[in-house]
Amino acid sequence: MTRVGFLLCLLLTPHCAERRMTTGETDYTERRAAMVREQIVAEGVRDAAVIAAMQKVPRHEFVPDGKRADAYRDGPLAIGHGQTISQPYIVAYMSEALEVKKGMKVLEIGTGSAYQSAVLAELGAEIYTIEIVPELCKSAAVVLKKLGYQKVHTRCGNGYLGWPEAAPFDRVILTAAPPTMPQALLAQLKDGGVLVAPVGGDVQQLLRIRRRGNNYPEEKLLPVRFVPMVNER
Repeated sequence: MTRVGFLLCLLLTPHCAERRMTTGETDYTERRAAMVREQIVAEGVRDAAVIAAMQKVPRHEFVPDGKRADAYRDGPLAIGHGQTISQPYIVAYMSEALEVKKGMKVLEIGTGSAYQSAVLAELGAEIYTIEIVPELCKSAAVVLKKLGYQKVHTRCGNGYLGWPEAAPFDRVILTAAPPTMPQALLAQLKDGGVLVAPVGGDVQQLLRIRRRGNNYPEEKLLPVRFVPMVNER
């Protein structure tokens, strides 16, 4: 709708503003469907539950207002404070690699915008997510509440420490890269559980780790580039 058309609509139709909002939401829905089709399914993600979650979560709600036009493009976006919201494909790929089932308890390190948290919640998990940047932690809690994600619990703090009082976790996921895997997070993973994390410095590798008693065999998935995981003691 053009600006002139919108002004005429306001004059002639009391519900014009509501109609305009609905048109905008329809546009986001169509762009989200294209994102899933072209960036996720076409790139090899096959888990039907993950695909459905990516289709449902409104990614534009998790980016700064000035970047909503780019919310569904193929790439990461800056969300402030030196942090990013990951590329949609990476979010879907990591969610699939994590092998989440309904009713599981998941620890997420690096809440960021809370987009990954919402996707995991759509898979039926209960999420405990930690963010070290206070501003992002607070804004994530606001958007999660706004969208009704009641089973996502947020904490502002050092992710290296994990969430010991809620452990053990069926799954652990990191969305920032430590130079080596923090032992506290491995210890909080349930026996038989799965952890997915980017690990490394200038060169990072996405790893999947399965706990087998006191053994933690690693599987290399793909090279990645994430922001460093901050450790404040």
